[in-house]
Amino acid sequence: MKIKDTPSRIVFKVINYILLSLLALICLAPLWHVLMASFSSPTLLVQHTGILLWPLYDADHPLTLGGYYIVVKNNSLIRGYANTIYYVAVGCFCSVMLGSLAAYCMSRRKAIWMKYLILILTFTMFFNGGLIPTYMVNKTLGINNTRWVMIVMGVISVFNIIIIRTAFLSLPESLEESAQLDGAGHITILLKIILPLTKATIAVIALFYSVGKWNEYLTAAIYLTDRNLFPLQIVLREILIAATSPPGMEGDINTILGDEGNAKKLVEYSTIIFATLPILCIYPFIQKYFVKGVMIGSIKG
Repeated sequence: MKIKDTPSRIVFKVINYILLSLLALICLAPLWHVLMASFSSPTLLVQHTGILLWPLYDADHPLTLGGYYIVVKNNSLIRGYANTIYYVAVGCFCSVMLGSLAAYCMSRRKAIWMKYLILILTFTMFFNGGLIPTYMVNKTLGINNTRWVMIVMGVISVFNIIIIRTAFLSLPESLEESAQLDGAGHITILLKIILPLTKATIAVIALFYSVGKWNEYLTAAIYLTDRNLFPLQIVLREILIAATSPPGMEGDINTILGDEGNAKKLVEYSTIIFATLPILCIYPFIQKYFVKGVMIGSIKG
């Protein structure tokens, strides 16, 4: 049934479209500026103020891909990129697997103790052991300054478990009963019935975790000291915050782009695009699941 547009509803839609368009513009403007700056001439770039609408170049100062060439050539950035991809891939798999198992247990309608378990888990969302106790526990386990600390820390999110649990509860109970009559066990029911029917929610949870892990900085800064284990965000910090180039980059800047003072800004912009590109490429494929997955996982319970 189509809802008739009344004057007040039309005004509401217009205001919504205007506000959302402004919000989208505010979000996209910085990224567009960085993208255009990454192709600009470094000499003209340092002389420009304000947001760029197109790359800066002229006959004497052409467009350049030198910033990207330096980024791709630098071993520290490539190693950080590879480490981050590893942390995201392994951590996302572990997070989705453990979260789904926990949510499946919590979605059992006949478990009389389940409300107490949910209460205990919810308590951990607001209170935790603190930084020093967590550091000491990790040290005792021997995972400090290893890849495992980047995977284990944050692998379980109670918020994500609750969303997955609610999605599981939205499925008809008769599906499980029919599978049990055919001899299916809990693992078979979870893998072959429940997960395929809630793949939208699982995809959104995987996206949440992946974006968070890709941008994670604090865990690596606290628990990692080996440069070979540093994720991309730590390397970015060396360039963008400390205003220093990673080892081996200074000579490339001078050789490829000439003036190091002007070129360093170009390298910073290229590094930002280089680090953001994977998320921008992945999101369009998961976007179709986003609204459906969140709605299914939050509308009940």
